[in-house]
Amino acid sequence: MLMPKRVKRRKQFRGRMTGKASRGNVISYGEYGIIAMEPAWIRSNQIEAARVAMTRHIKRGGKVWIKIFPDKPVTQKPAGVRMGSGKGATEYWVAVVKPGRVMFEIAGVSEETAREALRLAVHKLPIKCKIVTKAELEVKNEN
Repeated sequence: MLMPKRVKRRKQFRGRMTGKASRGNVISYGEYGIIAMEPAWIRSNQIEAARVAMTRHIKRGGKVWIKIFPDKPVTQKPAGVRMGSGKGATEYWVAVVKPGRVMFEIAGVSEETAREALRLAVHKLPIKCKIVTKAELEVKNEN
């Protein structure tokens, strides 16, 4: 699973996910990509599952870029523990994703292979996503 090697602080506030993505909203490396249509926390195991689905489908051809990284710790208290007595221990790591964020990119394969690989990856993610090409996104961002 993806997680930071070390962090400055062990625990974080939950934060807010309002607004659209101002960064990471263009396809910079590949030809095709997946963009988020709604805000969410994407867990490290969901990112890994999507990556595995894509790389399995393209069978050693092409290249995959993961443009999100789970750097936010989410804490949980054990089941059956009473309220109070501090914040729980870190359970898992999440990447905060806002609408418009490019999460995965792919290049070096045919369009139908890329679209199928990305479709398989979208099914592993907990939010509505859209498969886009670099050209589509450039036209949209110019307007």
